[in-house]
Amino acid sequence: MPAFQNIKVNCVRGDITHQPDVTAIVNAANAQLRIGGGVAGAIHRAAGSGLTEECRSMAPINPGEAVISGGHDLPNEYVIHCLGPVYGRDKPEDKLLANCYKNALQLAEKNDIHSIAFPAISTGAFGYPMEEAAEIAFSTIRDEVANLKSVKEIRFVLFNDGDLKVHQQIMEEVFS
Repeated sequence: MPAFQNIKVNCVRGDITHQPDVTAIVNAANAQLRIGGGVAGAIHRAAGSGLTEECRSMAPINPGEAVISGGHDLPNEYVIHCLGPVYGRDKPEDKLLANCYKNALQLAEKNDIHSIAFPAISTGAFGYPMEEAAEIAFSTIRDEVANLKSVKEIRFVLFNDGDLKVHQQIMEEVFS
């Protein structure tokens, strides 16, 4: 597992709702912070109705924004919800996507979170090309690590082997 300025950054294939060894998972949320498809649906189903209740007062959020809730029935203490940009519609999409990662890491710091797991934000129904999204994610993380004191591990949880391979390759390029 590579370390960058004493922070472990890694990629795994799996289900983001099954990461019991991380303090916070990140939800690729919708603006209303409700159950949806993909990552948002999986997280809401695993967390139970308490998550939907807690999120009601935080919605809506705008692209690039992040908010934090409890983990409810998940094995994680927190869920950080980020609304990624819809590719080709929300502009400037690269800055909005970078803000998701930056704002999630800032919330992690503010809440003394030591480990955080990200999905590939905006790459599903929001249509962001996987390679471009991974480049933005890892470049943003590289630029933010100097500001991180609490966070010691950043994990990307990818749903399939192809996405995992893309993320591992880009992670190596960005952190070498």
